[in-house]
Amino acid sequence: MSQNQAHIRVEQTDAILKVMIHRPRKKNALTLSMYEDLTAAIIRAEETPEVRVLVMTGEGDAFTSGNDLGDFMQSPPTSVDTPVFRFLKALLNFSKPLIASVNGLAIGIGTTMLLHCDFVYASEEAQFQLPFIRLGLVPEAGASLLFPQMIGHRRAAELLMLGERFSASEAVEYGLVNQVIPADALMGHTLKTAERLATLPPSAMRETKRLLKAPQRESLEAVMLSEGEVFMRRLSSPETAEAIGAFFMKREPDFSSFT
Repeated sequence: MSQNQAHIRVEQTDAILKVMIHRPRKKNALTLSMYEDLTAAIIRAEETPEVRVLVMTGEGDAFTSGNDLGDFMQSPPTSVDTPVFRFLKALLNFSKPLIASVNGLAIGIGTTMLLHCDFVYASEEAQFQLPFIRLGLVPEAGASLLFPQMIGHRRAAELLMLGERFSASEAVEYGLVNQVIPADALMGHTLKTAERLATLPPSAMRETKRLLKAPQRESLEAVMLSEGEVFMRRLSSPETAEAIGAFFMKREPDFSSFT
């Protein structure tokens, strides 16, 4: 059984729901309508008893290059009840095993969403980046809490403050990715893990995931809310205006006059 939206393709095979971001010409950049479709797919997986595992991946040479800046800046979020934040909330609340199959570029939210996955497999070509500060913005999805917990403050500062790309092997070292898989075997390996998970007791699986997440659930929710509030304020800042303007004009931004 499959359900195809314009750029989000959903296919259920037995107990596995596979969601593919399908906008390869734009490196799978996410629009607000795509966030809505992704959220609907996660809720469908949550509410369908037959679905025991959710798999997320991208088409072509990208997992997702993050937000489509043109679409995003036309309708920037002004509250936590917007498509982006509803998507992040759906990820946070998803109670079943969630596997990401990272086939290429994972930029911005393409990296931070992985923090909420239970398994992450990446191809050798995958690259990751957290470029928020380069856009005059701040981290989201709980990244300011979860990355320091994973790799310590100094390494997290490198990723979040410098915003440089890092490789799949580095992502394994950081604990963001379980394993690097050759590109031609990536989806097969991902689905094999999904099939193994789907054969195990579903209620025990959900309870185990809940127990794993429970110790920091409240603090993570609070951090995500705080990040979201700052992120929304930053969208109207002069620094972000300069960064986004430079991006569309294909020039280097100039922050020399800012204090």
